[in-house]
Amino acid sequence: MIKVFRIKDLIKYVIKILIILLAVSLVMQVFNSENNTDKVQENGQEALFFCIDDMIPQISIDKKDKEDTSVMKFAIESELEVIDALSKNENNSGNNVSNNITNEVKNENMQIEESSNDIVEETGINKELTVTEVDNSGINPRYTDEYNGVYINNSTNYTLTQEMLTPDVEINKSKVLIYHTHTCESYTPTENYQYEASGNFRTIDLNYSVARVGDELQKYLETYGCNVIHDKTYHDYPAYNGSYSRSLITAENMVNSNQDADIVIDLHRDAIADETYGPRVKIGDEYVSQLMFVMGTDGANSEHTNWLQNLKFAIKVQQKANELYPGLFKPIILRNSEYNQHIAKGACIIEVGSTGNTLEESMGAMKYLARILEEM
Repeated sequence: MIKVFRIKDLIKYVIKILIILLAVSLVMQVFNSENNTDKVQENGQEALFFCIDDMIPQISIDKKDKEDTSVMKFAIESELEVIDALSKNENNSGNNVSNNITNEVKNENMQIEESSNDIVEETGINKELTVTEVDNSGINPRYTDEYNGVYINNSTNYTLTQEMLTPDVEINKSKVLIYHTHTCESYTPTENYQYEASGNFRTIDLNYSVARVGDELQKYLETYGCNVIHDKTYHDYPAYNGSYSRSLITAENMVNSNQDADIVIDLHRDAIADETYGPRVKIGDEYVSQLMFVMGTDGANSEHTNWLQNLKFAIKVQQKANELYPGLFKPIILRNSEYNQHIAKGACIIEVGSTGNTLEESMGAMKYLARILEEM
């Protein structure tokens, strides 16, 4: 085991040696003749220099200075030089420690950057990207109300006040429930996503319908640690009429089994049934489908007491969307219908694209929606 001396202890040790050597030199001067005094001093000095030079190689003393300096003066000066050399060594040691600490910090920063890069790779999101182009397919969205940059198309009899629109609602975002009232809604086919249609822009193949878009949203939310339950029950097949009555049973069962969940998303595709309308935005090099909230009120059901909380939730989400990806969301549509949104304070319809959009565009939008929900 190597014993480590403190700098102060080492200095004391060297001083003791110098005192002993000095004492020996003085004794030799007393007992030797006057003619031999210079020689003894010279020999003493030579021995002393040899000892110091061996111990502290940094010290360099001129030969002429040795001859002109008394033993006492030389001892004192040598002691000072030893102390100076040791101090320099201590400073160098301190610098090395400082450099080591700096290197450790740099390494930690590199690890943090690598960890951040891993998150980007896992979610597929480059957080530096934003919307660079908005294509509304030639249709300018309408709105009647605005709250801090969030636009609302209000078709109810309510006059919306700033207090009603203020998004002061607390939402548990650690769990999200997803279902589809119109599970068979599909998109314009592409080379990579051809499907067998079961109606006009409809398919019962869950790999090509809006249910596949729900799978993507689930995947991206889970990368953020969110607990997601995604139900892909058909509610619009074999019959379309009565879809909301059937999906209500599914949604209520999900909420009853997950009473800590506030966010309940009924994921849809806009219903315009042709290929001419495909609203999209460009983020980086990727085109993705525009999104839209469709929110209900108690206009058709007086028991829907959650509708203001629902609306505040949608505004809260859209505010974050405007901050991260302005133009990704179209104006919120507010209607008299209930849309089963009485079941939770964060219940909503989100429409992903329209019939003119592709499945690729709609799936691509989900990584951005997941980030918005995570950061809202």
